[in-house]
Amino acid sequence: MTKLTQPVRLALSDLLLLGLTRVRTRPLRAALSALGISIGIATMIVVTGIPASSQQAVLDELSTLGPDLLRAAAVPDETDKSGKPPGLPVEAVGMAERIGPVQDVSGVANVHASVRRSDKIDATSNSSGITVLAGTPNLLNLLSTTMHSGKFLSPATDKFPTVVLGAKAATWLGITSLPAGQPLPRILLNDTWFTVIGVLANSPLAPDVEQSVLIGWDAAKTNLGFDGRPSVVYVRSTDTAVEDVRAVLGRTLSPEQPGLVQISRPSEVLAAKRITQNAFSTLFLGLAGVALLVGGIGVANTMVISVLERRREIGLRRALGANRRQIRGQFLTESVVLCAIGGLMGTALGVVGVIGYADSQDWPVVIPASALLTGLAASISVGVLAGVYPAVRASLLTPTEALASD
Repeated sequence: MTKLTQPVRLALSDLLLLGLTRVRTRPLRAALSALGISIGIATMIVVTGIPASSQQAVLDELSTLGPDLLRAAAVPDETDKSGKPPGLPVEAVGMAERIGPVQDVSGVANVHASVRRSDKIDATSNSSGITVLAGTPNLLNLLSTTMHSGKFLSPATDKFPTVVLGAKAATWLGITSLPAGQPLPRILLNDTWFTVIGVLANSPLAPDVEQSVLIGWDAAKTNLGFDGRPSVVYVRSTDTAVEDVRAVLGRTLSPEQPGLVQISRPSEVLAAKRITQNAFSTLFLGLAGVALLVGGIGVANTMVISVLERRREIGLRRALGANRRQIRGQFLTESVVLCAIGGLMGTALGVVGVIGYADSQDWPVVIPASALLTGLAASISVGVLAGVYPAVRASLLTPTEALASD
């Protein structure tokens, strides 16, 4: 009995060599064929990396604007007939610190003192609009403010008659900087001389601080008769807990009369931050999908043309014993190889593009690792999808039909 000849099963390495044959013999043609998918993958990386870098730059800027900052201020108590100035309890800062999600707390208090550059000016004619606030050393970091000149209040200076000027107050007083090596200027608060040790930069989160003179808590008690009751408490918490902290902050600071505490609503910046994240995520998906669709159509078109051009090669291989599955495997592998090469080229081009553009805009470079992996996986997937129809079409050609073609 004659033993039937079994068709030879090509190993994966053999299929890979077949797929690389066209790349080795016609490198320019292969590069041009892979160009479509490389542009698609590069586009996907760019439209993912550039908005991600832009988003990070925006979020970094938004974070400095206090999306996690709350401002609790005492409002006048209309039922209080004693004429006592409004204020929060002495323990207000400590009580706010005990709220779980709270990360940092600082208080300021209006000590109702006059501000003068000279003792020649009448103390009752303080019309400059400058407020004297008692503050704590951590106020600078909590408000994300920097020093324009000099230094801020510290535990070492808290007990001494020293002051720090807000940006607007410094302009009004004519003390915009502290030259090195020269005596520090002094100003009068009521009838006490205070030495200016620093000038703040702009404080967009706290306009009241910009137009104030800041003094140490203990110095205010010693020299200006401060009673220790803060008028404003600044609270920082995590972004996700701002609303929850706001809900309990009034009752925490003033358990008996929470209605007398006016709490700032969570910054509109927080809402903008969340909208930005959602908008960018939707944009990523839409643009990446379009780019991959265009690349896949280009590869499919290239493979269909390749089948038409290589009909004689297909017919010769079929005549020499290659079965339909081997023909399908050859063209499918070639499609995947071309797309994988295009994916690698596109990923490299996309990374270079993102780095170059982000650097030109002074943005942090952010290229999500998921985008790189997705790009490579997508290029292979597109290669499979784009190669299925040409591979099946090639395998359906009979040897005589393929060899007889012009």
